[in-house]
Amino acid sequence: MSPEADIALQFGTFAGAGVHKAILSPARVRKWVGAALQGPAEIAVRVVGAEEGRALNRQYRGKDYATNVLTFDYAREPVVSADLVLCAPVVEREAKEQGKTLEAHYAHLLVHGALHAQGYDHEAGEREAMEMEAAEILLLGVLGYPNPY
Repeated sequence: MSPEADIALQFGTFAGAGVHKAILSPARVRKWVGAALQGPAEIAVRVVGAEEGRALNRQYRGKDYATNVLTFDYAREPVVSADLVLCAPVVEREAKEQGKTLEAHYAHLLVHGALHAQGYDHEAGEREAMEMEAAEILLLGVLGYPNPY
């Protein structure tokens, strides 16, 4: 992790938050996000319930459902500045559906969000999607997690 990385962690109010707080310790979040950072950064990670996740996705993406992670990137130079918002109920449901641990899925989504904050965009075309996926697989392997795909 870049020594210039400032990573803040916040939790909204939602049912079952204690389970998520136990997994998402500040040290783990710094480790996972930091693994994906290529330079100085200021990143806030907020973990929310379904209602807040849905409202944010509707307001900023025009999609009326809660999604797993939203990346709000404000600047990339000279310092990456971003908010990563994870919707805990969606992350938990997906982990179960995909046969992953909640920890591994959070690690993946935080790496994914941090890459988005630095300009990676899997929706910009097949080549970009393949580059981002390869970076995620490599970073998660270094962190000790299996290929998330």
